[in-house]
Amino acid sequence: MRVIFMGTPEFSVPALDALVAAGHEVVAVYCQPPRPAGRGRKSRPGPVQARAEALGLAVRHPASLKAADEQAAFAAFKADVAVVVAYGLILPQPVLDAPRLGSLNIHASLLPRWRGAAPIQRAIMAGDTETGVCIMAMEAGLDTGSVLLREAVAIGPDETAGGLHDRLSGLGARLIVEALARLPCLVPEPQAQAGITHAAKIDKAEARIDWARPAEEVDRQIRALSPFPGAWFEAAGVRVKALASRLGQGQGAPGEVLDAAPTVACGSGAVRLLRLQRAGRAAQDAPDFLRGMTLAPGTRLG
Repeated sequence: MRVIFMGTPEFSVPALDALVAAGHEVVAVYCQPPRPAGRGRKSRPGPVQARAEALGLAVRHPASLKAADEQAAFAAFKADVAVVVAYGLILPQPVLDAPRLGSLNIHASLLPRWRGAAPIQRAIMAGDTETGVCIMAMEAGLDTGSVLLREAVAIGPDETAGGLHDRLSGLGARLIVEALARLPCLVPEPQAQAGITHAAKIDKAEARIDWARPAEEVDRQIRALSPFPGAWFEAAGVRVKALASRLGQGQGAPGEVLDAAPTVACGSGAVRLLRLQRAGRAAQDAPDFLRGMTLAPGTRLG
């Protein structure tokens, strides 16, 4: 098929690679414009743009698709289908309708649960035991379209958002190739009206750990926000990110370090910290981190 691919971050790259490997003609790749990054704040292309250019594909990165000339340029590709995955811009109806067979979205949840921007993080934070990927026929509403294919996966008890991101990215790449191969035969399944939840974008204000919360909630917060933006606490005035954890044993005042692991008391229960990072330093497993910064039993974390 003639495919327009629309995506921006690392999550989208395996799907682009899979479409090319399957023999589809990717006539254009749309992604968000390059943004300043790094210490020099130089303009840097996103992962999809970098991969598309390496593959020799035509890349477009308009700031918006609302203008009539941008919509005409999109339609001029005469695509059979548009494949959208974590693109980051709203698609106006003329853009959705331009491809002959419509526009398909790879969404990292089991719709209608976790419509919106941060389904992976919200699923972990809520304590879901499973999630998955849906291939959805796009319409004007936010993730409201009918589902063509879905596949569920379990969320591991120690799984971080980073690990789940990579698994779902690969799953989405496999499912979109299957969807295009079976497209004439797939029966769209309207989403149920029961069980709708919304995955709001992660706010950095959510990242500070409140040790007065139950250990189960703190553990899920740490894993859901790893690697970015990273749940954090303060120790002796130093900000530290907690990037991996599991439920621990013991009790004490909220934020009290209970042992050398380190295990930290919460409002109820305790959490064992497995991977940590000081500002400006590399992330380290707890034993290595503690060689450079002491979190002695009895210390109170803020």
